[in-house]
Amino acid sequence: MLPIDERAIRASFRNASRKEASSMTVPPEFGSVDFTQLDYLGWSDPKMPRRAYVAAHRDDGSPVAVLLQQAEQRTSARAQCSWCEDVTLRNDVQFFAARKAGSEGRNGNTLGVLICANFGCSANVRRLPPLAYEGYDREAAREQRILRLRQHVQGFLRELGA
Repeated sequence: MLPIDERAIRASFRNASRKEASSMTVPPEFGSVDFTQLDYLGWSDPKMPRRAYVAAHRDDGSPVAVLLQQAEQRTSARAQCSWCEDVTLRNDVQFFAARKAGSEGRNGNTLGVLICANFGCSANVRRLPPLAYEGYDREAAREQRILRLRQHVQGFLRELGA
């Protein structure tokens, strides 16, 4: 992911009002984020329970940010993250809903997704997978997981109209 600052994030929201974007709280460690190790930046708002944000770059390099609402209840069974497809289940997975951009969002249309509750997908896909069989190319598998994560995030943003 390309580096992005707070001002660019606030200006790039596609499914939030100006008031919602201005009330956004950046994560406490925002100044020390290593963007080279991220495919998207996701965080929960420490001041507003159940509110979360995701910022990423479109395929053309332009920034886009979306507002997410966390479900009130946690999933009762272990679920798989829709973005990183982590099967080791180290992280809790949470259901998030996002209002669609534009007129669809104003009409109440939303899109839901299961995401790692701590938004740790970028770290998950960068771990070397276990050796599946003799001759298994673990590096190629890791690169494939990184690519799939990027595709899942981009697909979600496209579906939102962001």
